[in-house]
Amino acid sequence: MKKYNVAILGATGAVGQEFLQLIAERKFPFNELKLLASERSAGKTIDFLGKTYTVEEATADSFEGVQIALFAGGAASKVFAPEAAKRGAVVIDNSSAFRMDPDVPLIVPEVNPEAIKNHKGIIANPNCSTIIMVMALKPIHDAVPIKRIVVSTYQAVSGAGKEAIDELTEQVKAVSENRSTTATILPSAGLPKHYQIAFNLIPQIDVFVEDDYTKEEMKMVHETHKIMGDNSIAITATTIRVPVYRSHSESVNLELSGPLSAQKAKELLAAFPGVIVEDNPSEQVYPMPLMTSGRNEVFVGRIRPDNSVQHGLNLWVVGDQIRKGAALNALQIAEYMIEHNLI
Repeated sequence: MKKYNVAILGATGAVGQEFLQLIAERKFPFNELKLLASERSAGKTIDFLGKTYTVEEATADSFEGVQIALFAGGAASKVFAPEAAKRGAVVIDNSSAFRMDPDVPLIVPEVNPEAIKNHKGIIANPNCSTIIMVMALKPIHDAVPIKRIVVSTYQAVSGAGKEAIDELTEQVKAVSENRSTTATILPSAGLPKHYQIAFNLIPQIDVFVEDDYTKEEMKMVHETHKIMGDNSIAITATTIRVPVYRSHSESVNLELSGPLSAQKAKELLAAFPGVIVEDNPSEQVYPMPLMTSGRNEVFVGRIRPDNSVQHGLNLWVVGDQIRKGAALNALQIAEYMIEHNLI
C-alpha cells in the first residue's frame, strides 16, 4: 500500500493527540510524519509508535513534501492552510475558517463524500455538533425529506479545550469542599464575564451574533444546509454547555414532509454506517455521554413520534465530539481520498 507524508498542525492539543491515537488504531498509511505547533509548544517531544518526534514550530515551509495536512483547528488555519495547499498538500481543516467558503467542500464522509472531489487543496471539517447531528439526519432525509429541525445541544466542556476540563474539575472539588470557585474560561475565555460550569448549565457557546443567536447555533444552521445540499430545511438551534467532560448530546426534533414511523426510523438509522441505535425504553437503554466517550460511532435513541405536529419525530443523539466530531471525521476524509485515488 502506498504511504503518505503527513503533517499534523496543532499536534500537542486535544484534537492533535486524538489524530495520533487514531492513526495508530486505524493503521493509517503514513511514511513521514511532521508534528507542528505554535512557537510555545515547539521543542516538545512526543513518543509515537516507537519513535520520538520533536514538535516543530509551524512555518509555511513546514509543508514542503507533505501530501496530507491534518489541521486541528484554531487561528493558524487561516495562515497556513493556503500555504500548505500551495505546496501541494491536501489540507483537512478543523477550524471554522473555510467551512462556508463556496470553493471549499464541507465533508462528513458518510453523508456527502461526492463533494470531496471538488476540493482545491483545502477540505473543511464541520463543527462537531453539526457532524453528530447530520449523521442522524441523513438516512431519514433520504427516505422522507425533512422540513424543519429544532435542535438543542448539551455540549461537553472539552469542546472548549483542556482549560475548561481543568476548570470543571477544580470547581467540582471546590464546591464539594465548601470553597469559593473562580470562573475564567466559560462560556468563552475572551468574553468579559465568566460563569461556573460545575453543577450548572450555560446557555451560551461562542459569541452572540444576529437575532441573539450564538455563533455556534448559526454554524449548525448554515453548515447543515451546506452538507445536506438543501437550503429549504428550516433549522433553529440552541446550544448549551453542560458539566460533562466528553461527548456532546443533542435533542433533535424533526418535522418531515411525509409519514415515517418511529420503527422505520430506527431501521434506517441502524442500517446507516457509523450510527448505532440504542433504544429500548422498557430496559432504560439510551445513549449517554459516559458510555459514548472514546467511541467512533454516533449513537441514537429515544426515537419516538412527536404527536404535536403532523409527521413529527424526536431523536436523542450522542457522539464523542473529539473523535467523530473532529479528528476521526478528518481522518476518514483522508482515508476516503486514498481509497478512491483522489490523492
